[in-house]
Amino acid sequence: MKTNEKLIAMAIAAMIGITGCNSSASQNTVKETEKPIVQEVVTLEEAQIQEPIKEIDLQQVKPNEAGQIMVLMYHHIAEPEAEWARTPENFRRDLEVLYEKGYRPISLKDYATGNITTEAGYTPVVLTFDDGRQNNFNMLQKENGEWIIDPDSAVGILEKFHEEHPDFPMKATFFINDNIPFGQKEHLEFKLKYLIEKGLDIGNHTATHVDFTKADADRIQKELAGIVNLVGKVLPDYRIDTLALPFGSKPKDKSLMSYLEKGIHEGITYQNIAILEVGWDPYKSPYHKDFNSLAIHRVRASDLEKYVKGVGLYDWLTQFEKGSRIRYVSDGDPNTVTVPEKYQEVLDPNKVGERSIRTYTIEE
Repeated sequence: MKTNEKLIAMAIAAMIGITGCNSSASQNTVKETEKPIVQEVVTLEEAQIQEPIKEIDLQQVKPNEAGQIMVLMYHHIAEPEAEWARTPENFRRDLEVLYEKGYRPISLKDYATGNITTEAGYTPVVLTFDDGRQNNFNMLQKENGEWIIDPDSAVGILEKFHEEHPDFPMKATFFINDNIPFGQKEHLEFKLKYLIEKGLDIGNHTATHVDFTKADADRIQKELAGIVNLVGKVLPDYRIDTLALPFGSKPKDKSLMSYLEKGIHEGITYQNIAILEVGWDPYKSPYHKDFNSLAIHRVRASDLEKYVKGVGLYDWLTQFEKGSRIRYVSDGDPNTVTVPEKYQEVLDPNKVGERSIRTYTIEE
């Protein structure tokens, strides 16, 4: 076995005598003069000791963090199975198949930023739900008056599956519109807070599910700021920074594209770190030179050939198994990017950042 390790330079900085100036961010203001400045210089050798590369059997695990990742797209979780509906039974089957085949959910935010902590030998997968339907997160009232989460709703199914499989993280993003997200207005505050408390995420799907091909700059910003404002009233410290494009639509005028990423309306600002397209295929590693977090493809989580023949969830699982698409396999170390030597050329040092790069040759 041949193993090459390349350490990407780590930034070393020392703060020197700054007095009487303030540093401000969007949520916090810190006065530098309130605390003494502590200078700490870490040498490269010390940094290597502090962040050792996790040793794994490369020939057994065969990590490839230049491989592709599926971002699955769901809408309704309801009967019957249809173009935009997955039955509760089939959704449970999806999760079971993903689990058995070595896929483990991560958050969309972690995918977009390359913060992948998936266990060695397993493949990250991102779960997303569009439109904020009530069947995504429904509350039921028992005969004794107690309210419980509907076990056949998306949240109920995810929570139960995680309880039964603790090594299958409860991670997903729910993209909402401003139409009483998840229905049941009286439970809206509880639902939004519950999602975040459980480690799930809320994303932007625009206030009115707008068609961006027909929207000008003001309309785009109003639509996106509207969801930020809605969620901010309940969760003032939570940041809405992911967007799923309604209908997969984009402005016809390319000069308006920047407003999908960031903008302001009536004092409400937004800045997205991830924008999801409709797409029909798995997308690139976040360390790949062609990865664009503002144009992420998704995979339809369906097996109805009438709508997804050749490009549905189960089609891509088969393609990964055949090797016609290269699957991302984690090395288990978020501080290291490990790839077979022949894939090193597709890595972008800027996207790898301060992580170490480890290459190896697969022994036949």
